[in-house]
Parts: sequence; structure tokens; C-alpha cells
Amino acid sequence: MFFTPKWKQDTDVLLKGARKFIHYKRDLLKQDRIDEIESRITDLKAATKSGDRNTAEECAKQLRATCENALPSTAKPRWFEENVEVIFVALVVALGLRSYVIQPFRIPTNSMHPSLNGIIATSIPSGEYKSPWAGKQLYDWASRGRVWKHIEAPADGRIIRLEDKSWMFFSRTKIVFDSGDSVTFPAPASETNQAINGNDRQSSCIGRSYKKGQLLFQGTVDGGDLVLVDKISYHFRNPIRGEVFVFDTRGIEKRIAKFSGSDQAKATHYIKRLCGVPGDTLRIESPYLYVNGTVATEKGISKVMEMPNRGRNGGMGYSYAEPHPNSQLIQAGDELVLAKQAPMGMREYAALGDNSGNSLDSRYWGTVKEFNVVGPALISLWPFTTGHWGLIK
Repeated sequence: MFFTPKWKQDTDVLLKGARKFIHYKRDLLKQDRIDEIESRITDLKAATKSGDRNTAEECAKQLRATCENALPSTAKPRWFEENVEVIFVALVVALGLRSYVIQPFRIPTNSMHPSLNGIIATSIPSGEYKSPWAGKQLYDWASRGRVWKHIEAPADGRIIRLEDKSWMFFSRTKIVFDSGDSVTFPAPASETNQAINGNDRQSSCIGRSYKKGQLLFQGTVDGGDLVLVDKISYHFRNPIRGEVFVFDTRGIEKRIAKFSGSDQAKATHYIKRLCGVPGDTLRIESPYLYVNGTVATEKGISKVMEMPNRGRNGGMGYSYAEPHPNSQLIQAGDELVLAKQAPMGMREYAALGDNSGNSLDSRYWGTVKEFNVVGPALISLWPFTTGHWGLIK
């Protein structure tokens, strides 16, 4: 080989490549193309054997051209087709990540306030309200999810119902008048009712009469925190008491539906603090939460016991459930017992909201089963300026 001329070495490589091409692409090549390539190979072999370099180089050129043009030509994808393909691949990857790795979750209500925010509507008196210029509104939305709203009654009449029109991450309530007209408010029904009533949670706006153009609400509406849920960790470790976690409502929905007056009763996923693990016995002596006979010491739970709750009951720390045939922890001495042993997937956990007075949780509808658990809440992703951005504790 050391004494073989370079052009003969190149010819030998080309002959081997042409043979491989026929072998690998035989199912795509037409027979006349295969015959033509075989003929070019024979010509190149003969020229090489005769030692005629010029003829061999010409035969090699013809063989390359024949192989390059042997397969049917395909049109180059247009820019639209290429972009559609890229978008499709991106969607498949995103859906895969959402299904198996990490899932975004938007908090609609304030059951976890002040640890995490739901949607908060803040009314501003007419003399103080001034809608800022567009740049300021855009900045407020980008940095803290805040929108500025001025909503008036669309016609003479009274409010007859509030309809939930939420979609994906966006909470919406349709305010319907007896005239058939309606307006939409960017919050769950309870927050909408409170906003119309001037922060009064106790009374209902249903039945209230308005004149066309009369003010319903003016002020700001801050969006709930957008969190990312870790869907992998619980495959490798057990849930830990005191952490914030997300779970779905499969198998719980019938019990939850009995509390139909709450926005939280309509949710398919909840975010709460995990306050009890299998084998625990929980009771409340407001404002304290007792786990297995002693005051809970986990950092997250201790923080809740020391702070006021924003709910309808007011007060500090953990409050008792409101009296209801299905409530679990109505008064001191009531206990919630989590089975110590259970089949795989049926182990029990207790979920309590940090804003105890305004949380529909295990005090009302009981335990969360293992198969309901999605994963720990990992990061508060947006808004950026609420003080919650970063790892969730």
C-alpha cells in the first residue's frame, strides 16, 4: 500500500463507497439506477487496472455524479414548514417535561397567604384612583402580575349570578345581570364578590342593583403566584412534614363538593402545607397545631402558628374548621388520625393551608391519599416583586 499511487488509493475508496451506497440504499434506488452505478464501477475498475490515470479520474467523476443523482430529489422545506416542525418538537418536549418532570401551577386563592399569594383585588377610592400610563401598567404586570381595572355596570339591573370562566392559568369570573348583560372580572368568585362589596367578605353581591355606568370596581388586581412543582422527588423519597406540596382532587372531589360555596371547591389541584404523614395524629388548639401530642416544630408550620391569617375567621395561626356535617377539626379535642399502615398508593397525608381561616383543607374533607400527590412546590417563578420569588419554604 505504501507504494500504491495516491490516485489509485482514492479510486479504491470510491469503489468501496459506491458498493456501500448500493447496499444501503437498494430499497430506494430504481433498478436502472443500480445498473448504471454498476456500469460506472466496472468502467472505473478497468481504467484503474490499465493504469490510465486520466481515464480513471474521468470515470471516478462520472461515478460520483451518478451516485449523487441516483436518489429522488426532495424539495427543501419552506420556512413555514421548518418553523412548524420546530414548534411541534418544542411542544412535545414541553409536554413531556410537564407530564414527568416539572409542572407549572397558578395559585388562584389566598389559602396559603402570606407564604404564597393567590389573586388579590385592592379597591381604590374614586378620589385617589388614577390609571397610570401604559408603560407603568406594563411594568406592573411584568413585575408583579398587577392589572389596573375600572369596571362599570353595563346596563340597569341587578346582579343575578357569578359564573366561573377560568381557563388554564387565568382566573375569570363573569358577573351576570338580569338584563342579560355581563362583565368579566380577573379573579375567582369569592375575590370578585369581595372586590364589588368593598372588601366585605360576609355579604353577597348577588341581588344588588346598579344603574348603567355605575361603578362596580376600580383599583388593582394582583395575580396569584406561578409556582413550579417538582414531579420527580417523591419517586425517590417520602413526603416530609412541613413542606409545601401540590395534589389533585381525584377521589376527594365529592367530599369537597359539599362545600360548594368556596372557590376552592372547584379546583382540580390544591397547594397546601403538608402537616401530617402516615401514622400521625393531628389536633388543633388554636393557634397551635399538635402532632402526636406535642406542638409541631417544623419551621414552616411554626411560622404559621405565629402569624395572623387573612381569612374570614381572622385570628392567629391555625383556626378550627367551621361547623359542618363533614368537618374534621371543629373544636379543641377533635383529632384527625392518619393510618400508619396502608396499601401502596393509599397512604394518608394531611394538608392544611397557611391562611387557616380561609382554607378549604383536611380540616373539612379529610386526608390526601398517596395517589393524589403530585409533588413538592419547588420554585415561585412569577411575579418577581412580591417577596416570594425563589425556592418555596
